[in-house]
Amino acid sequence: MIARLFFAVLCLASATTARAQTAEIVATQKLWDKSGHQGFTDIVFYQNLMYCCFREGETATKPEGSIHLMLSSSGNTWVDQITLKEPGCDLRDPKLMVTPDGKRLYLLCAGIDTATQARQSRYATSTDGKVWTPFQKLLAKGDTLWRVTVNPADKRFYGVSYNIHPNSGGPGAEKEYSLKGYASEDGSVWQLASVLNVPGQPTETTLRFLKDGSALALVNREGGNRLGAIGLVKAPYREWTWTPLRQPLGGPNFIELPDGRLIAGSRGFGAQPGPHMVIYKLTPTTLEPLIELPSSGDCSYPGLLWHDDFLHVTYYSSHEGGKAAVYYAKVKLK
Repeated sequence: MIARLFFAVLCLASATTARAQTAEIVATQKLWDKSGHQGFTDIVFYQNLMYCCFREGETATKPEGSIHLMLSSSGNTWVDQITLKEPGCDLRDPKLMVTPDGKRLYLLCAGIDTATQARQSRYATSTDGKVWTPFQKLLAKGDTLWRVTVNPADKRFYGVSYNIHPNSGGPGAEKEYSLKGYASEDGSVWQLASVLNVPGQPTETTLRFLKDGSALALVNREGGNRLGAIGLVKAPYREWTWTPLRQPLGGPNFIELPDGRLIAGSRGFGAQPGPHMVIYKLTPTTLEPLIELPSSGDCSYPGLLWHDDFLHVTYYSSHEGGKAAVYYAKVKLK
């Protein structure tokens, strides 16, 4: 009798957990497909508007890429805002952030010189999303600062940069890459904050500061078994603890919801064959799939925004006709 009661309680707890982790797609729409390739998205809420940014170009890698911005008041209708370019440069992987004072948009992106293939991150700012400062270079040649976040405790900018040729300086990739954390007072001048010892050619890394004061990092790896990793660190943010994942990542991103839940998005492999844009439940040591968005093939690199009790997701995918286009999804987390 006790065994049956225990089994019933266990089943009930499992069912309750499953229900708590379910997600429902409320709406999806294609935002942009007018170039040969568009992808690598992000989304942010600024001055009562949603801003979506992404790269567009003839192909996914060549020759020059520009940054396209669109905006929406609700997510239902999106309109063009502006296209940002730098002659002779492939601008890639744009990310948006609102500065701590709430007065400016901060746009971070990678830049690859089309003549020399030299890599170096760039940033620009705007107070209205229309007029932007000229792009300024960050860090050193070869560094790609993937995403910038603000630590609520000290209001400083933080981010993780990877370098595919840390010793030779390029142009070819080395056997091992470097992964380093940087900090800045305002996003213009950066100082080395920590070295993240992650083997297996670590690249795209999203860093967030959680409500308990700790920091979490979600890392893509392109070498070895190519499986991702989660890093956890306490203040003063130097001694990291790493947990290997069971799945590879692509353009990983995550956010903390008001209730403390962690929601991630990345290219993943779930119920359907092949790569898809997957939304995950994240903990400091695990990554479990919640739902797959309409997608396949060349896809993922999501922007994540929690607004009005919905998860707003921008991403790109090639599931319609094989052409990579930018999409938006509104998701209800139950």
